[in-house]
Amino acid sequence: MSTEDIPRTRRILTEIDPASWEHPADRAALQAVRRIPIFDQVLRTVFGIFGERAIRLAFQSNAVRVGPKQYPRLHGLYVEVLKTLDAEEDYPLFVSQTPLVNAGAYGMDHPFIVLNSGSLLLLDEDELTYLMGHELGHIMSGHVLYRTMIVLLTQLATMGFPVVGLAARAVLVGLLEWQRKAELSSDRAGLLTVQHPEAVMRSFMKLAGSSEELVRDEMNLDQFMIQAEEYRDGGDAVDIVFKVLNLLGATHPFHVLRAAETRDWIQAGEYDRILRGEYRHRGDERAPYKEDLSAAARAYREDATTLSRQFGEALRDLREKMASGFAKG
Repeated sequence: MSTEDIPRTRRILTEIDPASWEHPADRAALQAVRRIPIFDQVLRTVFGIFGERAIRLAFQSNAVRVGPKQYPRLHGLYVEVLKTLDAEEDYPLFVSQTPLVNAGAYGMDHPFIVLNSGSLLLLDEDELTYLMGHELGHIMSGHVLYRTMIVLLTQLATMGFPVVGLAARAVLVGLLEWQRKAELSSDRAGLLTVQHPEAVMRSFMKLAGSSEELVRDEMNLDQFMIQAEEYRDGGDAVDIVFKVLNLLGATHPFHVLRAAETRDWIQAGEYDRILRGEYRHRGDERAPYKEDLSAAARAYREDATTLSRQFGEALRDLREKMASGFAKG
């Protein structure tokens, strides 16, 4: 039996409050989009058109519900996921016939998770546990209403539906910015669920670029982590501009960046602290609003400082190369 096959005992995070794993910029970005004047009107319009039942049927009509007699192995893993994060409800899990390796949590008052069938082919049990824990993290953090709104607004915009005018597009852009931060929060929830950092990093690597044929012999996790550090910290001015442009239309931050962000959280000691039982419990007094804003501002400030430093270094390097080129000419 290999070390990967040895059963591991996971710590049950009893009564854990989602705030324990949420990225500080997650809440700040959501507050920012909520302050867009037309936000409430767009929300009411979109969900007024569809309604809870129609949305649920649209997402579930081409999927199979997981249970003790339907995907029993996956159901057993999911039961452990719910147990580890001490979920308050048994949220329904579905498998949809989709080759893309992904999953999603959707709904309004009654959230559910849809796991793409491609994930079952590519990911091992620990990686599936991470993926389901990630989606459960979205539900427990209250993300699903807004994530569902993103899907609907995107589809309506594609169809040219009149509700998606310029103002509604501003809401969509704001929601996409928030969702990228929310993904970082749920990555931490997934890690706390599987409690196996290497499995999480393998998941990012497979999601970034893999196939069932390549994953066994052709992929190297150490090289992927080196790539993650190079992408986050390196590059010239053009690279940095494309990083920003690439993210503008994306619902998720790039997988290499997610790997680096998750590793930073582990190295900061937050992951081990939670496993020791040092976390906020549901029902505990929430941190003061100003404290939340301070943490969020700090996170944004660090991002801005890093980007500014990278631009400065890249532009200086570009000037030096141009000066050197002119001198040689």
